[in-house]
Amino acid sequence: MKIFLIVFTGGGLGSALRYFSGCWINNYYLQTFPLATLFANVSACFVLGLVIGFADHKQLLSASSRLFWAVGFCGGFSTFSTFSQETLTLFQAGQQGSSLLYVLVSVALCLTATIAGQYLAKI
Repeated sequence: MKIFLIVFTGGGLGSALRYFSGCWINNYYLQTFPLATLFANVSACFVLGLVIGFADHKQLLSASSRLFWAVGFCGGFSTFSTFSQETLTLFQAGQQGSSLLYVLVSVALCLTATIAGQYLAKI
């Protein structure tokens, strides 16, 4: 039950932060390109890289903290389902170039962010 509550709390905080950061970004960025989701996914990948680095390489996080941040918070903050829907929406709206760009930029930046997080955690 303790593990469930740890993941549940982290996921709730991550989801709430994703919602509010998305509202904030969409309030100032009025384009069709899904920048809010890109920001959430890249940020979550960076935090996940840090968490893995701190937990696995430096043993600075307990198993419970790793679950809270990696599974709960990052799982709640990032969103593959929204990424998929936004990609499809762009494609169906005739914006195939933007759709492809979104997929390529998302994958490249998310991988880079995860690697950067792990690298910074090792320093």
